[in-house]
This record gives sequence, structure tokens and C-alpha cells, in this order.
Amino acid sequence: MLSILIPIYNYNAFPLVQELHKQCAESNIDFEIICIDDASILYVEANTAVTTLSHCKLIILQKNIGRSQIRNLLASQSQHDWLLFLDCDTYPTDDAFIAKYLNFIIAGGHHVFFGGLAYAKNKPKTNQLLRWIYGKSREEIPLKIRKKNPYQTALVSNVTIHKTIFETITFHENIKNYGYEDYFFIQELKMNLIPVLPVENPVLHLNLETSVVYLQKTKTALETLFQISKKNNTTINTPLIKTYKKLERLRITALFSFFFQKTKTRLERQLLSKKPSLFVFDLYKIGYFCFLNHQ
Repeated sequence: MLSILIPIYNYNAFPLVQELHKQCAESNIDFEIICIDDASILYVEANTAVTTLSHCKLIILQKNIGRSQIRNLLASQSQHDWLLFLDCDTYPTDDAFIAKYLNFIIAGGHHVFFGGLAYAKNKPKTNQLLRWIYGKSREEIPLKIRKKNPYQTALVSNVTIHKTIFETITFHENIKNYGYEDYFFIQELKMNLIPVLPVENPVLHLNLETSVVYLQKTKTALETLFQISKKNNTTINTPLIKTYKKLERLRITALFSFFFQKTKTRLERQLLSKKPSLFVFDLYKIGYFCFLNHQ
């Protein structure tokens, strides 16, 4: 029936696994929970508790293989027809989380369901504000809006997909570094005319990086996008790429690169402040992307 697949990296996933195990047992279904640790340094011993639960398996890798390959590896280990991918730093907002997904599956008509993502209502510490504000504004999207733009708003941190779909469309393993593996997977679904259904079944994103760490991860993701765009320039159409192409037509990408280099410190100071601005964050991203293209 259901294989729950959780990639782990430097996070204690046992509370999540424990809750999912309880809900699956209450639903009285055939299930398995497979966790693969991507060569973590932290919480290795804590995560071994996963193996004490029935129908649960933990695989520990000795070498980090990245976010795309680990998801494909998880799917290859699965035994059931339906795959539920969850990030290790999420947690169901509802004790009927599994039951809801089962209802969507039984109703039929779709083979891919995106449950959505939620963030805590209360503000975190100042040094975590950027990630929280971005998540609340750009990732915690109401179902009504997600239904209007199902592919553009989809996130693979909480997705249920039939195994037959995943056997033909997998995560791009050529993406070795952090960033955009979810975008390309979702675009493959879209290009292959596979309908996806946004549903109201969110998980809470628990692990807020510090703003410093999140900025660095953002830059890494942009470097990943830059490398891919150089190889497949005509097929990539992310919002940032669209903006870049507009600037390119206006012949001002070099100007934006210069602007980024001159204002980088001030932009970062603002983004690390008590009131980080997403407008400034967008400027920072397009500026850095222009800089990468003019090195």
C-alpha cells in the first residue's frame, strides 16, 4: 500500500518516524518507513531508534550522495505501490495526516498529491527570521492559490506519488549540489502531462537555519542553477531565469552584477537584521546570479 521515504541529514528524524508509524498502524494498512541517512555527522545514534519500530528500516550511507540521488535510492528500496516522500525536518500538523492521504488515494483520479507546507505562527529568533519569513510568504501557500498554479507551487518536501510515475520520472542525479532538484522533478511531471493535485494536508517545517546559513545555501542553489543553465539554457524557466532573461534583453545584466558587488555587504546586513525584506532578498538573488554570469 504505502512506502514512506525519508532522507535524513544531520537531523533527529525519530519523532517524525514515530508519529508516522503510529498513524499507519491506526489506519491498519500495509506500510513501511524507509530512512536513509546521507552520511550525517549529527544525530546518528538518535536515529538508530528507527530500527526499534516494526516495518521501519534505516540505511546509513558512508558517503554523501546528495538530495536527488538519495530520493531515487529510497524509491528503489520501496516495496509498495504508493510513495510518500517527506523531509526529515517536517512533522504532520494533523493526527489524521496518513488517513487523509489514504482518502485521496482511494478517491482515485490522480497519481500525484502535494500536501503543502506550514511554518510556525510565532516569530523565531532574530538570527532565524529570514528563513521563516521566506517560508511563510513563499512556501506556506493557501490551497486555493496552489490549485490555480499546481506545478509552480509544488514542493517535494511532502508529496505522495504512485510508483509507476516514479519509475519513469525520477530526480535528476546530475544535480550533485544543493538546489533546484525539486524544480526539475516537478517540471518533468508537467512536461509529461502528468496531472498533480494540491491537497490540504500540510506538514510543519521545523528546522529553521540561521539567516547566515540560509544565505549561503541560497548562493549554493544559485550556483547550481547557473551551472545547469549553461548546459540547458533553453529549457529552464524558473522565475529567476525569466527575470535574468528580461535583464539580458535590456542589456543590463552587467550593471546588476556591478550593483551586487558594490552593495553586497549592505544587502546582507539588511537580510540578517530584525526586519529582513524579501524584496531585498530577491534583489540579492538576481544580483548574485548576474555576478555569476559575468565572472
